[in-house]
Amino acid sequence: MSLLQQGKYELMNSKGFSLLEVLIGLVILAIGLLAIAGMQITAIKGNDFSMNVTQAAVLAQDRLEILKNLPYNHATLVDGSYHEGPISGTIFSRQYDITDIGATMKKITVTVEWTGATNHRIRLETVRAR
Repeated sequence: MSLLQQGKYELMNSKGFSLLEVLIGLVILAIGLLAIAGMQITAIKGNDFSMNVTQAAVLAQDRLEILKNLPYNHATLVDGSYHEGPISGTIFSRQYDITDIGATMKKITVTVEWTGATNHRIRLETVRAR
């Protein structure tokens, strides 16, 4: 006959969980929930930054496409630097530079900047031939 059958050892308390076991379980659960909350905050910040990068890229691409599709001798494509302040009340500012490369090409650079926790910038460049 085994010791278990003799009743000398009891595997489980038939009255349920003790208060200490419940408290330990709650502490473990709380630590897990705090870790998940920290990851959630990081994910929200990452999504906000990604949204700003996407919007800045769209603003830069939009201006670049407009400038590329103008006639080569258009007044807007004169050699120089042009700044557009806050765009439609947003946090973005846009600048474009036109540089003559020889007699038949122009380099077009569009830069979009914004400030989050730090300063950020996206720059797109292309060359326009006559």
